[in-house]
Amino acid sequence: MKIKKRYYLKKKKLKEIKAKLGPYSSLIPSKAKVEILETELPDLILVDGEPILMILEGDPFPTLKGVLKKPVESHVVVVDMGAVKFMASGADVMSPGIVEADPQIQEGDTVIIVDENHRKPLAMGKAIISGEEMVESHKGKAVNTLHYIGDKIWNFNL
Repeated sequence: MKIKKRYYLKKKKLKEIKAKLGPYSSLIPSKAKVEILETELPDLILVDGEPILMILEGDPFPTLKGVLKKPVESHVVVVDMGAVKFMASGADVMSPGIVEADPQIQEGDTVIIVDENHRKPLAMGKAIISGEEMVESHKGKAVNTLHYIGDKIWNFNL
């Protein structure tokens, strides 16, 4: 991954990012060193040197490493074990593979996809339909995958 620019975030910008993160704002502790890396991939936000967040379409979005550090209970989509191998390849989440979904999920929300046995994060994505529709529907896409285990962001090292 090629780094174009690297700089520390100013307090005002950091406050804006935390406000946009909503339920994920706890990923940035108050005394942390927060930097932005501008790359050819989505820009990354480093918290104490680790890629905890990324910027997608102007909004901050937690990476899987961020979710592993501070598990988040809301906006979670649980997939069956048959979907795991597809998720590890970056596939979108299909409705038939969803076992359960947070009913608070709305179309366009950031969601975490976990497996049903271990509840480990497999991917992050944007919901195409609501959480209730994900469970009720038996065909079609439910979540667009944006970041998954094994992609360039997951394997990123400074």
